[in-house]
Amino acid sequence: MTKDGIKKWCVAAGVRAVKTAAQTALAAMGTTVVSITSLDWPQIAALAATAAVASILTSIVGVPEVDEGASPLSKPQQ
Repeated sequence: MTKDGIKKWCVAAGVRAVKTAAQTALAAMGTTVVSITSLDWPQIAALAATAAVASILTSIVGVPEVDEGASPLSKPQQ
C-alpha cells in the first residue's frame, strides 16, 4: 500500500464518519423539538461520536472507500 493510497483511504473514511455523525445527530434531534436550547446536547454528541467510531471501524474491515472497490488496507491479490 502506497502512502498516497493510505491518505486517500483516510480522507474517504473520515468524510464518511463525519457524514454518519451528522446524520445521527439530526436523527437524535427529531422533529418535535420546540427550541434548540431544549436539546440534550451531551447525549446527541455521544450518539454522534459512537456512530463516527462505528463508521471508522466499518471502513477498516473493508468497505470500499477508494477506486477499484477494495480497501487499500487489504492485501493485494497476486
